[in-house]
Amino acid sequence: MAITSNASATWNGDLGSGSGTAVLGSGTSFDMSWKARAEEGGAVTPEELIAGAHASCFSMALSNTLSEAGHTAESLATAAKVSFVAGQGITTSVLTVSGRVPGIDQSQFQEFAEQAKAGCPVSQALAGVDIQLESATLEN
Repeated sequence: MAITSNASATWNGDLGSGSGTAVLGSGTSFDMSWKARAEEGGAVTPEELIAGAHASCFSMALSNTLSEAGHTAESLATAAKVSFVAGQGITTSVLTVSGRVPGIDQSQFQEFAEQAKAGCPVSQALAGVDIQLESATLEN
């Protein structure tokens, strides 16, 4: 059974001086502007939302990958940095993850993280973007 997520957005004015508001299906709303997107500041950007989606999806994918291999993560902390270049679009999503997973070593954690990167549905949706796993650190 498919789960459908939704959001809506309104925009007023031209790209450079206009602004808008988006509302997520959960009810969370945020303001948006080209200045925030192109100059880093002041409002939520589509790339920030994609970074949040990628970090959360990757964490869940890694948890599942570990579980399928017989390991349970005590904790996973993932960050995603999504880069936007005006005229080119979204160019990269760089992931970093650290975790506490009993019974595995650093090289296994790295391997599981690479598998999760490939299997994460958001990674798959970003297929045209350079997705990098900058670091996967197993904590003691």
